[in-house]
Amino acid sequence: MGSINIRNGKLVADFRYMNQRCREQTKLLDTATNRKRLTKLLKIIEAEILTNTFEYAKYFPNSKNVQKFEMLNERKQTATNYFNAPDAPTLKAFSELWFNEKAIEWRKSHKQSIEGILESHILPAFGHMKISVIKKQDILTFRAALAKVQTRTKKTLSASRINHIMTPLRMLLNEAADRYEFTSPWKNIKALKIPRTEVNPFSLNEVERLIKTAPDDFKSYYMVRFFTGLRTGEIDGLHWDKVDLDKKQIYITQSLVKGDMTDAKTDGSNRTIKLTDRVVSALQQQMKVTKHLGPFVFCKKNGKPFNYQTISRVIWEPMLQRLKLKYRNPYQTRHTYATLLLAAGESPEWIAQQMGHTTTTMLFRVYSRYVPNLTRQDGSAFDRYVETQGEDNA
Repeated sequence: MGSINIRNGKLVADFRYMNQRCREQTKLLDTATNRKRLTKLLKIIEAEILTNTFEYAKYFPNSKNVQKFEMLNERKQTATNYFNAPDAPTLKAFSELWFNEKAIEWRKSHKQSIEGILESHILPAFGHMKISVIKKQDILTFRAALAKVQTRTKKTLSASRINHIMTPLRMLLNEAADRYEFTSPWKNIKALKIPRTEVNPFSLNEVERLIKTAPDDFKSYYMVRFFTGLRTGEIDGLHWDKVDLDKKQIYITQSLVKGDMTDAKTDGSNRTIKLTDRVVSALQQQMKVTKHLGPFVFCKKNGKPFNYQTISRVIWEPMLQRLKLKYRNPYQTRHTYATLLLAAGESPEWIAQQMGHTTTTMLFRVYSRYVPNLTRQDGSAFDRYVETQGEDNA
């Protein structure tokens, strides 16, 4: 709503037009009568703005804002005419323009992810439609349909995955709205609420059984996964030059994502991980097997890196089935490491550093129910916990 200010003893009209603040000096002295006159005028101006009939020059012909708003209105009208024209862009046509402009900002893996979402979900649903005809209801209907899609394991898409698919659509529509001067149909559509991170770690006994049942050429791989908390991309992209067995450390600076080496996930992911004696021993054994094949610590016989989807399907799932353990995705090895450290009584700050978290906030939020009395900060408690099979903490 407009307001009245005073400058040099005269009234100033203060209002918003086209999302910009406008302050226009009048020749009216600050009197009760003049305030009423200006208040009435401001109400008329605001009514005309709401009905899209306001002409700036009609009320403030000598204002420097007249030319500015005439140019803005002209640009808006040009964009509107193009947007509503028979040859206005379809979402497919605009998506190609948008993708080419944005691609330079993205990592290769992110480009592939966006490209996959466009091809698999967004373009089949909206590609043939003009952007001008896509409505809020169309978006909500599309999202509801995603909730019924089944994955390879016959499960429905998670809220997180649905939000991930919807993000490029939101970016497309909002960019088009800015470019063609219209109100985005995405207005007031909120992302789905994502449930708390599911933590379903293995017990130490289950970890030992899994390592024991793993194929001989994968025992070291799972030993390192379970007792370092590395993410899948971090362990699959681990190079021998990042392993220092004398200092019992590995250095995480990169990750293997969809077959390509990239920088670590976040700045906090760049870290030095302290290794237990068991992990050092496993890496010494692994060195005999793969050091001569190339840079990757864990790799195929030809030196090429693993494909995590293949390893999960061919190695991981059969291991769980043999032991009659409930299926859990391989990322639970990372959660297992965190919970074992907590159960051993290691310091939260030290655990966060090992995991690649910049603060302990996520540690407590995700693993709060696994936090006992926390005292140690050097890994020694975890060594003893593993060596004694957890008996000392029983």
